[in-house]
Amino acid sequence: MYQPCYDEIQIRDLEVFANHGVFPEETRLGQKFLLSLTMYTDTRKAGTGDCLEDSIDYGAVSHFMTDYMKQHTWKLIEAAAEHLAEELLLRYPLLKGVTLELKKPWAPVGLPLDTVAVKITRFWHRAYLGLGSNLGDKETYLNQAVKSVDETRGCQVEKVSSYLVTEPYGGVEQDDFLNACLCLKTYLSPEELLKRLHEIEQDAHRERIVRWGPRTLDLDILLYDDLILETEELILPHMDMENREFVLKPLSEIAPNLRHPILHRTMRQLADQLAVKEK
Repeated sequence: MYQPCYDEIQIRDLEVFANHGVFPEETRLGQKFLLSLTMYTDTRKAGTGDCLEDSIDYGAVSHFMTDYMKQHTWKLIEAAAEHLAEELLLRYPLLKGVTLELKKPWAPVGLPLDTVAVKITRFWHRAYLGLGSNLGDKETYLNQAVKSVDETRGCQVEKVSSYLVTEPYGGVEQDDFLNACLCLKTYLSPEELLKRLHEIEQDAHRERIVRWGPRTLDLDILLYDDLILETEELILPHMDMENREFVLKPLSEIAPNLRHPILHRTMRQLADQLAVKEK
């Protein structure tokens, strides 16, 4: 996954005594852990203004990590690292991403070793979603979808387009659609995000019976950073989005200068190009 370049603030080998481990004696007696954290951020404002409020207080972060490790118990250091990384991203708004290394010097493996460690990197990503409904109370379905996405842990909705009435796409005779697009910040992977969108669709009683047929709610990942991906479950950028006015028009409203990673044209350019083609 592509990661942009950011400045770094580093904490190295913070020592914490906590109760994590698979064996009962580990969670009962506790043991030493060492945490190293790289925080990816923009230090320019803090560097020129010399003001702590414009930076991330590494002392406060160190205390937070210590308290978090002591207050929670995980069997696996993988789980401890994952949950701590998520909490850091959610707690500190200036963080763009983190690399967290969790070392376990007293790992009970019965062999001489220096330490066992897990090292993970987690970033915020920007995704664009398409929303549609042409059954029942369409506006309510879209409103609830936006709310459900925003309330999902690891997702923060940043912009929502106006709602647009559009004719059905795909040749199936049915009622007009109400469509929109939204922009969100998320640390979920594309696959995790897709799974969550399917859950939201199911909550709206979405039925997948006829392709391009009527549905209470349709949620699609259109773009995820500049990622180009093709799996059995997901294709990014979304296939044929450059030929769909109900995608390009709301996208042009909230992100006119957003560039398609394959076609290398902005959403505004693609919308204008499609409008000329359809004349």
